Amino acid sequence: MDYKKFLYEQKKRDKVIKAKATKVVIKEIRFGPQTDDHDYEFKKKHAEKFLKEGAKLKAFVFFKGRSIIFKEQGQILLLKLAQDLEEFGKVEQMPKLEGKRMTMFLAPKK
Repeated sequence: MDYKKFLYEQKKRDKVIKAKATKVVIKEIRFGPQTDDHDYEFKKKHAEKFLKEGAKLKAFVFFKGRSIIFKEQGQILLLKLAQDLEEFGKVEQMPKLEGKRMTMFLAPKK
């Protein structure tokens, strides 16, 4: 077999594999530790829409300045979001504090 033909066939196979691969889209939603009910509902609707579209969701609570003392409120907020979106997606990573951010990942249900 000709080497050039082999390279051509291999490139062709790689192109087909790449076309079939799914691209993971990650959408972010940002909360404050004392996010109000109306703002929470508004952001929850957007999160619902993102999960229905098949995108992964990264929800995080950002602590500014001294608001880091409200860690528990941030965790409660993220767990409440996970519970509300239970029918649309499953928790991939539980809330975890990283610096001034508490992050949680949700993956869409198939």
